[in-house]
Amino acid sequence: MVDIIERKRDGHALSEEEIRFFVSGYVSGEIPDYQASALAMAIYFRGMDAKETSILTNAMMHSGETIDLSEIDGIKVDKHSTGGVGDKTSLVLGPLVSACGGKVAKMSGRGLGHTGGTLDKMESVPGTKIQRTREEFIKQVNDIGIAIIGQTAQIDPADKKLYALRDVTGTVESIPLIASSIMSKKLAAGSNAILLDVKFGSGAFMKTLERAKELASAMVEIGSHLGRDTRAILTDMDQPLGLAVGNALEVKEAILTLQGKGPRDLVELVKRAGAIMLEQSHIVEDLDEGERRIARAIEDGSGFHKLVEMFQAQGGDVSYLMDPSKFPLAKNIFPVYANRSGNLRRIDSLAIGLSAMKIGAGRATMQDVIDMSAGILLNKKVGDRVNKGDILCYAHTNKSGVGAIIGEIHDAFELSDEPVSVSPIVHAYIR
Repeated sequence: MVDIIERKRDGHALSEEEIRFFVSGYVSGEIPDYQASALAMAIYFRGMDAKETSILTNAMMHSGETIDLSEIDGIKVDKHSTGGVGDKTSLVLGPLVSACGGKVAKMSGRGLGHTGGTLDKMESVPGTKIQRTREEFIKQVNDIGIAIIGQTAQIDPADKKLYALRDVTGTVESIPLIASSIMSKKLAAGSNAILLDVKFGSGAFMKTLERAKELASAMVEIGSHLGRDTRAILTDMDQPLGLAVGNALEVKEAILTLQGKGPRDLVELVKRAGAIMLEQSHIVEDLDEGERRIARAIEDGSGFHKLVEMFQAQGGDVSYLMDPSKFPLAKNIFPVYANRSGNLRRIDSLAIGLSAMKIGAGRATMQDVIDMSAGILLNKKVGDRVNKGDILCYAHTNKSGVGAIIGEIHDAFELSDEPVSVSPIVHAYIR
């Protein structure tokens, strides 16, 4: 192991044998944390080429259980987001793609910090089961075309150990280590095709478009090396996605979107992402046809019907989907007012996400309990005209003494006297 650390420290590419030796030894406990952290730091500074990163991903992917989805008819397609504020995309996109004939077999995660997790949102619908056996997962996708469940504990133990190590050794922000972490889990989950939604901006892990493009390109290349149709879109997280931030609030917005009443940016994102996934599924010839099919699934209600089917199959009380007023509201709903007039130039996603977490909508540690009713509901979006005294948003919380947090929410809205143009939500497509 010392030889491997020194080779990477000196800038050399590691061989397949060396990388597999490290991964298997670290998972088994033969290689200690201090040597693994030394190698992670060497990779942080020296990087890895595309071949090394693919070998590392493959070794991590096979460090535990891999899911065989060959019993599911047709092309299995999955989508992964690198995490953002108000990102309820999977709850809209998955049902729409499935309604158009796609097979969506998705294993998802929980939220931590300022980014929400799909599983937490799903559990705001009472009774919903996110842990399913492999047999139940396969049967559900075969029967109704979609399942969104939690990852099994046996998938990718190498990533679980390395992720925890990187978090405490200052080696998180390494493109090869991020790319191999994400892709090893996605590839182990067994889908034939993967769409990556790589977010950038204040509320995203990647703060700049350039870094997001670097990460997306690395992951697409890994997927190609390992024989999967992998594509990526780069999407803007300089303001929260849609209007709702917080679990039950986001589920209600997903319902509205599938009923044709969704916010512009979320609708734009699911149309483009859905079109790509339908092309990956060989259901449409091109993206224009794909966008038309997704739009039709919104208009005719088939996407919403598929959402209901999915929750029903996973034990959820679908009366909440049919009548969203059944979702409990927080005891305190505080309006946040503008103290001047202007054009809304920016909404700091990170500040909104952290504030939502502080008032109960997220967890700072995995042990924290989420308040499903808590969150922030935007009343204005970037580009809107704001007059002094207008309501910028509403903070939903069951906590008291949140005056300072309300001030932080207010300060997340930046106004300008100049006209503000609105950028498209999708900035690039990589395949």
